[in-house]
Amino acid sequence: MERRCQFWVPNKRRLCANAPLPSSHSVLHENLESHIKRCPFRKQAQALESQPYYSKGINSGGGAGDLEEENVGSAAKRRAIFKLSVTEFHDLVKKIKSIHSAIVEGLKDSYVMPDTCDKWLKQQVDRRLPYQKKHVLQQASILGNMEELGILRKPAKESHDVVCGECEISDGLHREEHEVPAVVEFGAGRGYLTHMLADCYGISKVFLVERRSYKLKADRTLRQSQSIILERLRIDIEDLNLHAVESLRGLPYLAIGKHLCGPATDLTMRCCLTAQYNQNKGRFSSNSFLRGVVLATCCHHLCQWKHYSNTKFLMGLGITKEDFHAMTWFSSWAVDADHSYELSNIVDGPCLNNSELKEPDIEGRGVEEAIQNMPAVERAILGFMCKEIIDTGRLLWLREHGLDAQLVKYVSSNISPENHLLVAKSRFKS
Repeated sequence: MERRCQFWVPNKRRLCANAPLPSSHSVLHENLESHIKRCPFRKQAQALESQPYYSKGINSGGGAGDLEEENVGSAAKRRAIFKLSVTEFHDLVKKIKSIHSAIVEGLKDSYVMPDTCDKWLKQQVDRRLPYQKKHVLQQASILGNMEELGILRKPAKESHDVVCGECEISDGLHREEHEVPAVVEFGAGRGYLTHMLADCYGISKVFLVERRSYKLKADRTLRQSQSIILERLRIDIEDLNLHAVESLRGLPYLAIGKHLCGPATDLTMRCCLTAQYNQNKGRFSSNSFLRGVVLATCCHHLCQWKHYSNTKFLMGLGITKEDFHAMTWFSSWAVDADHSYELSNIVDGPCLNNSELKEPDIEGRGVEEAIQNMPAVERAILGFMCKEIIDTGRLLWLREHGLDAQLVKYVSSNISPENHLLVAKSRFKS
């Protein structure tokens, strides 16, 4: 569970320190002390902390002091930027543009719609299931990119029999040798990415990692299939020692995630890789059971320096902690535009570096006014540059940790402006 600061909220209520984030669970100030002792969340927290796979802050990436450091919120990031002089702001924009030109190659468009997912794309599934075309397109392309890189294989027709309406997967036939028996979905939410994966590819063992509780989950439908073993781990990714999950131990697995907000991407990467990497003294060996990592990144404005996976890379480029938090704030400009045809041409083109980012006319004005007078398209271009720099650092970190990795755009920006996908395949087999 994440540590929560207790603070005043309207009508003299205070947030309960036992409640997991995000939560609005609060009580009257005068009742707080007695409530904390009998709060149902306290029992949940104690039960979680007793689990062998719970390890406070194991994937945080920071030292002991960093664990206590508060997250830097959007308001604090904005205040820091507005305190810059106009010259400092202008220099920061130029630095971002220069670094982007130096390290980011054009992201490949990889809109892959596999035949295996046809029944979902054609909406030939149980009508009781939640169905939104844009989410189905994103999920299908994620699976298509996994298939294209070779970390997910088409099931043999005779060994995979699915009744679409009931999502029943036959388990009476032999599975191919290369089939991955386990999938771990991080930030799983209701679990519908895994639902499509299990339905279309016959995955037999599923772990859903999510700190929040959801209604209308895919779990019920998945559990109806006798061939699927499903385990939901209600835990923050930051505190999950994946290698201590008994039912996963010794199994090769894939790690997936759709729209892992902000630092959740970095926490997931460490959760899957750092322990194995350290145990093998800087390299992977045959003890590594990770077969691939496929993560759709999003919400870069929530990223935190203390959690970011490749601060070493950024510091080598001259990017400071303060620069990073400014970049994360700028990144929100990529998704708050109207994504008109003109903007779509820019962000979905071969390379953002071909787009001219004009120097703002800032003489005689403060930073806040200079930002307000930047055209929306120019703000969006800067936002996308920041997102690509952040994700490029993650890409290089995955490569350093023994994976063949790519960073692609897996859907067009008019489907979702949050369209970056990290796809990585392990170079080692057990």
